[in-house]
Amino acid sequence: MASARINGTTIHYEDTGGSGPAVILSHGFLMDHSMFDPQVAALKSTHRVITWDERGFGGTRATGKFTYWDSARDVLGLLDHLGIDTAVVGGMSQGGFLSLRVALTAPDRVRGLILIDTQAGTEDADKVEGYGQLHDAWMAYGSAAVQDVISGIILGAGSWDSWYAKWAAMDKEQFSLAFDCLMHRDDVTPRLGEITAPSLIIHGDNDAAIPVSKAETLRDGLGGPAELVVVAGGTHAANLTHPEPTNVAINRFLASLS
Repeated sequence: MASARINGTTIHYEDTGGSGPAVILSHGFLMDHSMFDPQVAALKSTHRVITWDERGFGGTRATGKFTYWDSARDVLGLLDHLGIDTAVVGGMSQGGFLSLRVALTAPDRVRGLILIDTQAGTEDADKVEGYGQLHDAWMAYGSAAVQDVISGIILGAGSWDSWYAKWAAMDKEQFSLAFDCLMHRDDVTPRLGEITAPSLIIHGDNDAAIPVSKAETLRDGLGGPAELVVVAGGTHAANLTHPEPTNVAINRFLASLS
């Protein structure tokens, strides 16, 4: 992977290059840039696709506490580093959290938004305690103690050995810093009307972390044209577990922007 020093952090990223319109995709909590491999494969012939490891994940280390506003500035700094003025900005779950903040921070640089299994609000109160217990078990006993529960929430049924291995290799301090950011994010729902860029919202109807109703809130609150595509059987990581319908929707959306 390439790397760049941005906002005091060494950001690791992949860039397909090329002269096509730029698309930058941000991954979800406990994932890394590779979760978008199916989208990179589908888009790289027509678009310049950038994926990256966010603070605390993959090759990018968090140097201290941070917020998704910091992550939004990381996206903008990475675009600056690559000489990209405007891009379609997208992400899954926490990648969507930070993408909304990119659009609020620098609306003139966002050609469109792709929001996958995400929401604008804070964590639901009924989930905070349970997620805290998962965090504490991970810190005390390692990721193996909770990997089946976590993969069930993010990826659905099945054995996800490649992700289990990545989680086992994670530094616990990095995990905890990223978890703190996740659980203490602010609510940007009241500001959705400020976002006027065209938006594609993709949501799995089997998302165990964020219900489809949150996607409907996004669609109804955004200030620009917004389409909601519900993926039948789709998990919290619908782009990874159900790439074909996800890619069809993304390609159609990108074509509408050209």
